[in-house]
Formats: sequence, structure tokens, C-alpha cells
Amino acid sequence: MQDIRNIAIIAHVDHGKTTLVDKMLLAGHLFRDNQNTGELILDNNDLERERGITILSKNVSINYKGTKINIIDTPGHADFGGEVERVLNMADGCLLLVDAFEGPMPQTRFVLQKAIEMGLKPVVVINKVDKPNCRPDEVNEMVFDLMFNLNATEDQLDFPTIYGSAKQNWMSRDWREPKEDITAVLDAIIEYIPAPKQIEGEPQMLITSLDYSSYVGRIAVGRVHRGVLKEGMDIALCKKDGSISKQRIKELHVFEGMGRKKVSEVASGDICAIVGLENFEIGDTISSVENPDPLPRIAIDEPTMSMTFTINDSPFFGKDGKFVTSRHIADRLEKELDRNLALRVTKGENEDKWSVFGRGVLHLSILIETMRREGYELQVGQPQVIIKEINGQKCEPVEALTINVPEEYSSKVVDMVTRRKGDIISMETQNDRINIEFVIPSRGIIGLRNNVLTATAGEAIMAHRFLEYQPWKGPIERRTNGSLIAMEAGTAYAYAIDKLQDRGKFFIFPQEEVYAGQVVGENAKDNDIVVNVTKSKKLTNMRASGADDKARIVPPVVFSLEEALEYIKEDEYVEVTPNHLRLRKIILDENERKRANRN
Repeated sequence: MQDIRNIAIIAHVDHGKTTLVDKMLLAGHLFRDNQNTGELILDNNDLERERGITILSKNVSINYKGTKINIIDTPGHADFGGEVERVLNMADGCLLLVDAFEGPMPQTRFVLQKAIEMGLKPVVVINKVDKPNCRPDEVNEMVFDLMFNLNATEDQLDFPTIYGSAKQNWMSRDWREPKEDITAVLDAIIEYIPAPKQIEGEPQMLITSLDYSSYVGRIAVGRVHRGVLKEGMDIALCKKDGSISKQRIKELHVFEGMGRKKVSEVASGDICAIVGLENFEIGDTISSVENPDPLPRIAIDEPTMSMTFTINDSPFFGKDGKFVTSRHIADRLEKELDRNLALRVTKGENEDKWSVFGRGVLHLSILIETMRREGYELQVGQPQVIIKEINGQKCEPVEALTINVPEEYSSKVVDMVTRRKGDIISMETQNDRINIEFVIPSRGIIGLRNNVLTATAGEAIMAHRFLEYQPWKGPIERRTNGSLIAMEAGTAYAYAIDKLQDRGKFFIFPQEEVYAGQVVGENAKDNDIVVNVTKSKKLTNMRASGADDKARIVPPVVFSLEEALEYIKEDEYVEVTPNHLRLRKIILDENERKRANRN
């Protein structure tokens, strides 16, 4: 029986988690070839590489000194809480990775809290000690205090600390003495993380994640809790509603390096993938046919935000997407529900609308961005928070928000957050920056990032995580400026935009096609106005006295998807197609809009 360690990696966004895992794979001699390419092996979908965040947890394993180490990469972002919960279910210990300059950040705290509640043993790695003005010893103290505050046990508080730089490929017990490689981490894992208990008896396994292959369909992934699973054996699948279905295992795979290898049996403690099961969900238990015995299901945080998804019905529909009908979108959302645990979808009153519930704007916008890249066209409405009634009182989700800014901008930031009903919890100075913690309603965060970055000249670092539901905090003022709306369809001309620049700022380029009802800019005042951007200059054969003035145009504002979602008002949609993001009014016709406003 092989010696096994199952370990989850916990870190804040951008503290070097994925880089460390890549270096561990290299240490396991799995990738001799691309050692020098500098490409990340793990975050292999385009979205993850562009944003530098891990969205989907992945399983990899390495062999070191005869021990198999299963490494589970967790998302660091609180919006992907659904992913985090089920990943930690497979681990016996965790590697807590902290930046030697920044110290533990709010999102590290979110995942660490879950790990400590589950009783995982931590190994602390303080990364990036090659940075100027880093403070490894101070950060180690901060980690201890954080664990103490999270009610860690004495055994958990007695953690080993390894220092180093994943980027430069070295780790050591003392940060003043760099080594040649990162084996110090691997040795610590084998020494301190407990091996999984080998439990004899009837086979039992909780399905904690899904894989999909176009050849064999859905694949169940999980950790064998007790007993041995064999290829071709009959098993009972225990479902959510208590029903039990008899099925057969066609193939068993274990993880090796980045890939999988087929095996004939898997014993308790190892992580495996099962081919051949049908109609299963994450959280179902595989057990013996003679006496089915379900394991407790995974508890997942409830969604806190919702958005309306609808088919694209603008005049430009179908111009660049492949999938535009309501059937396409419905199928795609169904498929997403299979593996995206924290997502819920309900059908609207009419056929072409869905309400999609998720953990935050980032969680939902990643789904929209993925669909857009796959060739879907759709429209999404303004994000709304989910309001619950608790003990007869109207309650809304509240988040813990941390903003780290240079000292001279702190008053501006505090003013902005308190206007959105945020309360200051603490302020502390680190070098020449200030770390401010607030508690703020989730709807106050929508659209806040842009304003904070503008006010602080891009210097602010913002992070937030869901806390709890609290009584409704009252109205919050959102964007106060009105919209500039295109009057008719056609091509926008520089001449027309130039003449309208005193009205506000524009979102479109000259020579861009627009349609009636499209939001082409932001009014400087608080009301909506309809403007004609398709008006061209009339030519006459009279000589003008003096040369014509050239059109001088201020460059337009270009939105990213999240910015667009946070910007729109209740009566507007974002039209999302593979090549364009457009803002529009839900009711395109001007007269109908006026009628609706009157009513």
C-alpha cells in the first residue's frame, strides 16, 4: 500500500500559489521540458491566465521519496466559496501560503477558517522573501495571531514555517539562508501532514467534484472514504432525496502528474475518478449494494446575488455569435449547474428569461465571460442582492471589506464607503499605507471598485468577503448621472460626437454602428437625453470664410464586463456578444419608454 498525503493549498489571490504548485510539479520530475518556458501549467484556461486568479480547483499529484502527494489547488476568491468547501473535503492538511510583505489577507482568512473548522493541519509557507522591504518574521507572527483568532487547536497552532521564493525556485527553514531547490516544503508535508487513515470495511466515497469528457460523459471525482473500489464492481448511489440507484463502475482512474492513469482498484485515502456512473450530483455517496450508507452531504454557502439573463433581442442580434436562441442558453446554464455548485437558476415567467443566482458579481461575470468566449450572445440585467426575511425583519447580505490605500487618499475612501452605508471597524498604518476595514452591505460594493480606483489614482487594493445577513440598511445612492441614448440606427460620425461633447462623455468610437435605444454615453446631468450621433456634415458648394474646424474628440470610455454590470441602471441591459459589449435601454423605443415612465 502506497504512502499518501492529501493536501490543499490556501492563499490570497496573487500570493504565488499556482507558481508554487508548478515548482512542486517540477521537483517531482514531471516536467523536464517546459522548465524554462515560464508558462503556468495549472491555470490553463485563458480567463485564469488573463486575470491571474484560479477559478476551478484542479487535482495534480507528485511522487516524492516514495510518497504520493495529492495537491488540490483551491480558488482564493471568496466568490468561489462553493469550490472551496468541497475541495477541503478531500484533504487531510493544508499549505497556507502568505506573501512576505502583505501578510495574511481577507480572502486567505475565508478559506483558512473553513480549513481550521474541518480540523486540517496547516504548514505555513512565507513566499516572496526576495521582495525588497519584506518582513518575514513579522508576517509569521501575524499568521499565528490570525489562527489564534480563528480558534485553532493547540496542534494546529504548533505549525512549521518554511520561507522562500517560489518564483526563484527555493525554500528553506530560515529565510536568511537560501537553498538550491524547494524540497524543504515537500519534506515538511511528509513530516507534518498526517497520512489518511486506512479504513477497512464496505466501500464508501463522497463525490466532491465533476469532470467531463466528450467520449465518456460525466466523470465522478472524490476521495475514497473507506474500503476498496474496484473496476467493474456494482455499487449503490445514494442521492439527495434519499433514493438509491444501483450502478456499475466501468473504469477507475487515479491522478498522476497533470494527467490520470487507469487502475484496477483504489483503496481508502486516495483520490480517484470514476467513469460510467449516470444521473449523479456532487454530494452523492457511492457505497456497497448490500447496505448503502450515505456520508453527510457538503454544506454550501447560499448565493447572495442575482441577475436576469435573457436572449439577445437587440437589432444587432446574431451578427457575431453562434448560439443565440433561448434553447442554446438554457442548455448552457443546465450544463453549468452540473459543476458550479454555488449557482442556482430559475426560469422567468416568459420563456426567454432566467434568474441566475450566485456568490457575487465576480462569480456571475466569470460565467458570462466564459459563455461569451464560447460564442453565446445574451443580455444581462443589473445585479440585485438577495433579500431574506428573518424573524419578520427585512435582511440583506453584508460583507467585510478591506481597502489598503496610501495615507493621503484615506479620507476620500472613508467618505465614499460611508456614503454607501459602510461602517469602519479598524484602521491601521503599515509603512506609508493605511489598511481600513469596513462592514458594508453587498449592494454598496456594486460599482464601488471603479470609484475607489479613480479616487486613489489606481493605488487602492480592495478585497471583500461575505459575512452574514443583517437588517436592511436603507437606500443607497447609486450612479446619479443620466444616459445619452442614440436616437436612430446608423453609423456614428465624429462630426456629430464632436458637437455633443459638452453633454457628457461617450462610450462609442466614431464609425461604430449604433441602434436606437443604445446607451452611447453618460450625461453630465442626472436625466436621460436622446441624442443623434448619426448626423453627418452637410456639404455645400459655397466657400466657407476661414477653414473648417477639425473634429477634436475625447477618447471614449471603454468598459470591461464587470464595470459594465456595475454601471448599468435598473432599466438597462448589457448586451454581451463574442466581440462586443453594448449598453442599452430595456425598452428601445423612445415613446414607449416615456409611456412606461409615466405609468
